[in-house]
Amino acid sequence: MSKIGKTPITIPEKVEIKIEGQEVKVKGPKGQLTAPIKPGIRVVLEDGLIKVERENDKLQTRAYHGLVRSLIQNQIEGVTDGYQKTLKLVGTGYRVSKKGAGLEVTVGYSHPVAIDPVKDVELSIEGNDTIIVKGMDKQKVGQVAADIRAIRKPEPYKGKGIRYADEVVKIKPGKAATE
Repeated sequence: MSKIGKTPITIPEKVEIKIEGQEVKVKGPKGQLTAPIKPGIRVVLEDGLIKVERENDKLQTRAYHGLVRSLIQNQIEGVTDGYQKTLKLVGTGYRVSKKGAGLEVTVGYSHPVAIDPVKDVELSIEGNDTIIVKGMDKQKVGQVAADIRAIRKPEPYKGKGIRYADEVVKIKPGKAATE
């Protein structure tokens, strides 16, 4: 049995769960999300708990067991608390500014790079070197943050670029002078 898959999920007070066909609909204070139920997996709702069970022991079904449970858990956490990723701009002259609903990032290119807003994801700035990505869907928040980071990844010699707030960039030594 999957350690993650067999752990039941407790449903918070403010959250409503509906199982309709091959989908689990999660509704909470921040909105509504749906999680797919993969083939061979059964989701059971009983007295404030969600249990994810598998119908057989096939390799693919065993792989889906923990996945479906994690997706449902992430959706419940998303509609109650939401998710947030913080990005820092490190480098001389690197800055971010609000432009309409999106952002404009200046990171050493000949022109500023525009970041368009994404549905259900909120982009905000703190100071002129911090970007905060918020939303209730963990996958969307992570993808938007990764797309922003990809504009200028941290380089290994000076550490300049866009990085996650908790990311550690190992700085390589430059070419050593020989005598």
